[in-house]
Amino acid sequence: MIDNPRSPRVRAVAKLAKRDARSETGFFLLEGPQAVAEALEFRPELLVDLFATPTALERNGAISRRATEAGVEVEFVSESVIEAMADTVTPQGVIAVCRQFPTSLKDILGAEPILIAILEEVRDPGNAGTIIRAADAAGADAVILTGRSVDLYNPKVVRATTGSLFHVPVCVGVELETVLEKAKAAGLQVIAADIKGSDLLAERSAGTLAGPTAWLFGNEARGLSEEHFALADRAITVPIYGHAESMNLATAASVCLYESAFAQRTP
Repeated sequence: MIDNPRSPRVRAVAKLAKRDARSETGFFLLEGPQAVAEALEFRPELLVDLFATPTALERNGAISRRATEAGVEVEFVSESVIEAMADTVTPQGVIAVCRQFPTSLKDILGAEPILIAILEEVRDPGNAGTIIRAADAAGADAVILTGRSVDLYNPKVVRATTGSLFHVPVCVGVELETVLEKAKAAGLQVIAADIKGSDLLAERSAGTLAGPTAWLFGNEARGLSEEHFALADRAITVPIYGHAESMNLATAASVCLYESAFAQRTP
């Protein structure tokens, strides 16, 4: 059992909470039994190290079983070591180190997608991770984070995806203009989610959302710049029927993605 929270190995894992360490190593931190179980089931080849306290492994038998099936060794660690490694205040006793695995824009568009989400300057980790999770749930083919958005492998982003990071292809670090140009060339209509757009209900009735679509979501506070807004084929807003001042970006994105998913599946 690893029981020294100050050991070089433990410190190396803890450093992955910082972007510099992730960039230097090409690894990222994966916390919690649910996320680790998803990685073991869908992408076990990405796991570099897997650590767990005996108590946590006993509580989460599926992790032990999947690790054995995937040929991944579980290393036991003490509670103090898990606390030193973790980015969370109250870790759940299971942590993995994974290889980063972004998908290229060429591969995403080459797969002839019919629904993707593009995030431009989305800075909040919780929003970015939740949108990836919503895209996965809605059956989207991919998510693209432009270079001005939050780091995909930020621990808070990874946690917010709740394992969906291992289900849906994600492209990172590309320029928005390039993405939109190539998305349109691949036959996708680009729809900006913006308060200046037309009402979502009207667009639903018009059948706009049934075609191959790339949803474009902008910054939480400022939305899209005028320059980037002009690059979209059309803009749609999610109406607010109550008295809320505004809608959280991830919530609005979830509505938009599901509206497309419904439209594309309606006979």
